[in-house]
Amino acid sequence: MVLYLEKEKTTSTPYLLIDEKKNYMKLEGRSFNENITDFFKEVFDWLDVYLTTDFGSFTIDLEMDYFNSATSKLLHNMLMKMDKYTTDKNTIIVNWITTEDNDIIIECGEDLKDEVEKLTFNMVIR
Repeated sequence: MVLYLEKEKTTSTPYLLIDEKKNYMKLEGRSFNENITDFFKEVFDWLDVYLTTDFGSFTIDLEMDYFNSATSKLLHNMLMKMDKYTTDKNTIIVNWITTEDNDIIIECGEDLKDEVEKLTFNMVIR
């Protein structure tokens, strides 16, 4: 079964789209919910299965305006998991999208980019 999951953003959780048929995921908005682990559980459960398949090429757009330290840790763990499963046959493209005036998000993206080894990590500054 191919997963298609879409969750609208709230005041404390980001917009989430997973479209397995298109090998695409997007997180956009703000993330500072106290129970953000619950929000990301479905994503991690899906990734645990999806990353072990022959998916070819997968793209994730991360367009976060703000996130708390708990979300930062979850994003780090998610990218480390993706990096682990990146191979010659399965490539993952990360687009870290932000505005030029969001210094904190830019710095977080640069730090994450330095952590990964095999992901194609694009800083997209608008």
